[in-house]
Amino acid sequence: MQNKKNIITILTVCYFVIAFFEVLAEYIIEKPLICSLKPTMPLLLIVIYYLDSERKNVFFILALLLSSLTNLLFIPNTPTCLFYAVLVFTLHRIISIYLIFSLQKVIDYIPVIIATSPFLLIFFYLFSETAEIPQNSFYILIAQNILISLFAGVALSSYVMNDNKQNSILLISALLFVMLQFVIFIEKYFLVNEFEQLFRPMAMTLNALAFFSFYKYVVSAEQSNNNGSA
Repeated sequence: MQNKKNIITILTVCYFVIAFFEVLAEYIIEKPLICSLKPTMPLLLIVIYYLDSERKNVFFILALLLSSLTNLLFIPNTPTCLFYAVLVFTLHRIISIYLIFSLQKVIDYIPVIIATSPFLLIFFYLFSETAEIPQNSFYILIAQNILISLFAGVALSSYVMNDNKQNSILLISALLFVMLQFVIFIEKYFLVNEFEQLFRPMAMTLNALAFFSFYKYVVSAEQSNNNGSA
């Protein structure tokens, strides 16, 4: 058991070392390094999760695989790759929300609706103020705005209704994902080709922290559910 914990610790350190060099590569725009490191991070997180989790939820593993594919598609920075990246990430978000509902066991949906509303207003205001949205991405981005708002709404309402460890971690993860979506939207659709050296490293920093927090939430929720069942 102690040996497994040591391996998890070492792999976690490796994850953040890779994340650091990936952020640095984004800043100096080192394409070969980006291509090798960017998809590696979710794959390493799968290994960490597989060692740390007692249940090995296939939906979380699938979500991380889709994240790895999304990271690859974001690298070329072309309209076609961007469209497919958003499409794949939409599937990732649907699976992530399904996973949260399966772990949270939400009973009262009124707090979820109330908590989701402010995020919807913010994202759709930003969406309405953006003129550079490709026609083929229009409805996918609407779906993205709804999904990230629901993700954040579930996290916020769960935290307010029951302030425990797993809900605290979920809220941290959700807020990081909200900031990540905001940064990506601004970079790709609002300030196109401007401040790229700022937005890309910022997006990768938020990406690394958000997914690691989400992994910690899934493991914490699984342990909590196991203890409740016992």
